[in-house]
Amino acid sequence: MPQLNPSPWLLTMLVTWTILLLIILPKIIKSTTMNNPTPPHTKPHNTTWSWPWC
Repeated sequence: MPQLNPSPWLLTMLVTWTILLLIILPKIIKSTTMNNPTPPHTKPHNTTWSWPWC
């Protein structure tokens, strides 16, 4: 079985890991930590509302 040239595969692997680490993972981390939980003692402010044209 002939040996494959590792040069294009190595470059492909390095580019893939670079994209994953520099672009995709920071976006995932930012999106998961963006929402802060609401404290349990805070109640939502409910007011009555009607359509402006009624």
